[in-house]
Amino acid sequence: MRHDLRRGALLIVSAGLIWQLMNALVKQLGTTIPVPELMFFRNLFSLPMVLLIASRGTITLRTRRFGGHVIRASTGLMAMSLSFLAVSVLPLAEQQVLGYTQPLFITILAIPFLGEQPDRRRWLAVLVGFLGVVTVALGQGGMGGGSAPGWAYAAAVTQGLISALTTLQIRQLSATESSSTITLWQAILMTAIMTCALPFVWVTPTWGQFGLLVLLGTLGGLAQVLQTEAFASAQVSALGPYTYCGLIWATIIGWTVFGDAPSLVMILGALLIVGAGLAILPGRPRPGPVAEPCAKPREAVAGE
Repeated sequence: MRHDLRRGALLIVSAGLIWQLMNALVKQLGTTIPVPELMFFRNLFSLPMVLLIASRGTITLRTRRFGGHVIRASTGLMAMSLSFLAVSVLPLAEQQVLGYTQPLFITILAIPFLGEQPDRRRWLAVLVGFLGVVTVALGQGGMGGGSAPGWAYAAAVTQGLISALTTLQIRQLSATESSSTITLWQAILMTAIMTCALPFVWVTPTWGQFGLLVLLGTLGGLAQVLQTEAFASAQVSALGPYTYCGLIWATIIGWTVFGDAPSLVMILGALLIVGAGLAILPGRPRPGPVAEPCAKPREAVAGE
């Protein structure tokens, strides 16, 4: 497939919107439905979309690294639980911007995991990014009068750390496993694990809530499809800046739906974190052929 940045950018921006619509549902439902139950429906009803992604390549569950898939699914669930916990308490924009610490943690963790040595520019970007985290957290984001508890900010940042670990695990698995195999095992194991946890936390939803839970999972799956199509259309480094449009959607939805208006403190912290993430990105590639991955993971990371 040829490099089509316009198509890829449109898809990644659309995926960002859908992720935030899903997060809005998590925030709305999280007041009455336990987080593990939300995670169960998120994984269950995204399975059809995951199968659609996997159908881009050869679908196979044969693996030589089942233990690696279990670890990857476990860290993915940890990131998702932290994301949902943070979303249920923090304004959407604050949770989103703190989740953007993922590339900062990847830069650090790539040293022991992959043997990479960041240059001075990237180390400076990491320091600036964490300064942005301190700005948002200590300033309490200026949203909601600083009423959000400190653990919620810690959960949002820890989500970035766990998502970084998950990304590095995927890179290691991809040395021997196909993208479709990684994607399928992730979906199956995450759904199975949450099914086992469900009896201990189950709260019977109303019919209206059940419909929203189905929509939550469907939106998560649709966002995965759009994101995968985006990374199949253009090179990852070229699309990197467009992924930060999710912060715009989070701010708009948070402000209009939940009344969380952004403050100057939050905006300053966001600029530092996003600027650091952009500085860490590799240089923009020249147009050319693009490999067709079955899935380009993001903790949806979508911790999402």
